This record gives sequence, C-alpha cells and structure tokens, in this order.
Amino acid sequence: MPAETRFIADVMLGKLATWLRLLGCDVEYFPKISDDDLVERAFRTGRVILTRDTELIRRRKVRDNHFFVRGDGFRDQLRQVAERFSIVPFGRIMTRCLRCNETLMVIDRSEVRDRVPPYVFETQRDFRTCGRCGRVYWRGTHRDKALTQVIEIFGVQK
Repeated sequence: MPAETRFIADVMLGKLATWLRLLGCDVEYFPKISDDDLVERAFRTGRVILTRDTELIRRRKVRDNHFFVRGDGFRDQLRQVAERFSIVPFGRIMTRCLRCNETLMVIDRSEVRDRVPPYVFETQRDFRTCGRCGRVYWRGTHRDKALTQVIEIFGVQK
C-alpha cells in the first residue's frame, strides 16, 4: 500500500487545508509563510505543494512537486484534490486536529471535565484531543454539519 501523500498548502488555500485535515489528510499550512520558505519546507519534508500561484509553480524545485488548484471555492478545490490524490472522503474523516494537523488521540472522559462545557460533558461519552494544542473534540452539532457538507460536496453517503 503506498504511503499517504502529505501536503503543504500555500497562503491562498487556508480553507482547503482545513477541509483536507477534516478528511484526515496531513496538510501543513502557515498563514504567513514566504514562497521561499514554503518551497524549502516542501522539499525538505517531502510534501506536495498545493497552490493557486502561477509564479510559484515556475520555480525549478516546484515543477515536479505541486498540484495547481484550479477551483475558486473550497468545495471545488476539495473535490479536485481528492480526485487527483484518490482521497476517500470518509476514509479517515475527523482524525486530525483542524488547527494543528496532529493526529487526534482518544482521551478519557474524566480528563476533559474542566475543558468542555458542562452540557457537553454530561451528554457526550467519547472525546479526542490534540497532543500539540490541547483542543478537545467530540460528536456535536459542528461535527454533524461538517459531515453533511462532506456528503453534499462529494455526493456520497458515509
């Protein structure tokens, strides 16, 4: 089985990066990274550059290591990247931190009592957390809305 493609998104593709992370993809994104630093980081770490920057793709180090995203909206962009890299929309959905890109870890419910609203603690049983930023995730209405959008974007059921 081939290794998972890892990405780095340029500054124009922050929303795409978040939605790819939601699908479980490893996507680095830095809102204030220079093109030079982005190219060097991609080269050093073996990441495919996702970009809409025509000047960027002319660079020698980028020519064979980029995907030019053509869609204007994140929905079209997400479909394009998923199709090009054979990403299964529900294959690893909601397994990464949307903020940090780290893989989420299961955390014991007792450890989140003071980190989530009381209602959430009383009504939810399963929690995950990011080892880097400490953000806590659970199955709430935000998750349901995201799943609904993924179904609409890809026209599939989970």
